Amino acid sequence: MANELTLLDHPLVRHHLGVVRDRRTPPAVFRQTVYSLTTLLAYEATQDLRTAPCDIVTPIAPARVERLAGRIAVVPILRAGLGMTPAIMDLLPEAEIWHLGFYRDDATLQPVEYYKKLPPGNPADVGLIIDPMLATGGSCLAAIAALRHWGVPRLKLCALLAAPEGIARVQVAAPDTQIYVCAVDERLNENAYIVPGLGDAGDRLSNAVAH
Repeated sequence: MANELTLLDHPLVRHHLGVVRDRRTPPAVFRQTVYSLTTLLAYEATQDLRTAPCDIVTPIAPARVERLAGRIAVVPILRAGLGMTPAIMDLLPEAEIWHLGFYRDDATLQPVEYYKKLPPGNPADVGLIIDPMLATGGSCLAAIAALRHWGVPRLKLCALLAAPEGIARVQVAAPDTQIYVCAVDERLNENAYIVPGLGDAGDRLSNAVAH
């Protein structure tokens, strides 16, 4: 659906967001809480995946069940997206993982690609782009463009936090991309960081914060 934004509203989401936002949260707890939030986010983002009937035999009798149909590509944006990958792969163990790497040029605030691992041809049916932060939207739009070039027909973008500026930019430039977020924060600051945000998710996941 064009311009679709799903904002999670659940007590567990609000609780876990409070933990990841807290600067005092240690890295191990931060990582575990990101896992929990990603699980809740992925549950919402996968509600409209196609299934197909399948005949199996239980320990008691034959039965007709449903299984996911089509190929799903999980695409973390390096490096912070890696922190969300385990939770999604636990829910979608048969999904493919492909990586895209971007860093933000401090002068222009534009994404610079440094790594792209997508196979030639034979695109997946659904692409699930994951990044903890949707700030300016630059890296996410670059990822969307890469998956469109690959030929993926359905794209979903999952982020823990988003700024209104980033959401608006993605909705204008990629209106057929579904966006799922746990919270929409106030704004971006002069350095294009989300306010109040949670700091640098990649650094906190990697325990690379200055002490």
